[in-house]
Amino acid sequence: MLAASSSPVITADHLDTLEPQQMRAALLSLMGELAERDGVIARQGQEAVFKQAQIDKLTHENALLKRMKFAAQSERFSAEQKSLLDESLDEDLQAVADEIEQATPPVAGRQDKQVPKRAPLPANLSRREIRHEPESTTCACGCQMKRIGEDVAEKLDYAPGVFTVERHIRGKWACAQCETIHQVPVDPHIIDKGIPTTGLLAQVLVAKYADHLPLYRQEAIFGRAGLAIPRSTLAQWVGSCGVQLQPLVDAMRTELLQRRVLHADETPVSMLKPGNGKAHRAYLWAYATGAFENIKAVVYDFCESRSGEHARRFLGDWRGSLTCDDFSGYKALIASGVTEVGCLAHARRKFFDLHAANQSQIAEVALQQFARVYEIEREVKEIATDQRQTIRQQQTKPLLDALHQWM
Repeated sequence: MLAASSSPVITADHLDTLEPQQMRAALLSLMGELAERDGVIARQGQEAVFKQAQIDKLTHENALLKRMKFAAQSERFSAEQKSLLDESLDEDLQAVADEIEQATPPVAGRQDKQVPKRAPLPANLSRREIRHEPESTTCACGCQMKRIGEDVAEKLDYAPGVFTVERHIRGKWACAQCETIHQVPVDPHIIDKGIPTTGLLAQVLVAKYADHLPLYRQEAIFGRAGLAIPRSTLAQWVGSCGVQLQPLVDAMRTELLQRRVLHADETPVSMLKPGNGKAHRAYLWAYATGAFENIKAVVYDFCESRSGEHARRFLGDWRGSLTCDDFSGYKALIASGVTEVGCLAHARRKFFDLHAANQSQIAEVALQQFARVYEIEREVKEIATDQRQTIRQQQTKPLLDALHQWM
């Protein structure tokens, strides 16, 4: 608000009665008041501009949040693009809590529960016999052995939509002359003395990690088929498979680090620690080969934080070109000799969000430029590397240079 004037009010009738000095003093006073009012008006104008900018910013953020929650997640404008990682689905925290509770060792002093006996596999499931007999029934001493019995182990198998049982029958052969018994050794299995075949284990892993089916839901699915397999058992299967697959993951990482260009991204996941009961934000870091590599590979590295130390540990001495967003966790890698390659999808997304929120015509101009770039990429997708590079230099580079200058 403007301050009330302390100068006397001068009317037209008073002007003729004022002395020159009084007139000059009155004029200077009025000029001072006008200057003060001009300053106040200027400050109010600046505050109004600032407040309007804040209103516009909050309006845009509100529209963006509404779109993220309610609208379709496609970012199509006039050219298709794909992110390195899809947005992760929400974890079912209750299911994870149940699994952790099952896996937590019993507290000292608490009476251990009696371990239940394994329920037999349902008799209505079709069974396929697999017999394991010695190649020769002639003993080393030269006598003919006699079959005196057999051991039977049933394994639960899974083909898409169908549970079956494998009956592994290992015959026992005895030699009366040297009083020995011969039997084919048991084939190695991922779960020692367990019932799952490799096919069933693969189904559990694919359902959990690719189809986002928590183990408690898989437990219910098995239950409808008449199979009593608790989620604690399924969790043990998953853990055992992880241990067995670690050499494969290590080999994939070694192969990945031979590439000159890599892509990196990280996505949050919810994690519960045993005994805590609260959700903690962890991260899946993903490292992938380029789109035009002869080997297509993605290696995931689960970490409990988003610290850049995890990326430095994973990449080690690798010094290639890393395609990533502007996350500060990658900056130490850049300083140590890794070449930073900005992600075009992340750059485009800011313009897309602005256009989707309020139909910005300025953002639309940028999106049209990005669309032309992606159109060129579709055209050069199947051609040789040297030809692709030539076309990019001739057509794509001028577009991006013009976009940079426009911005």
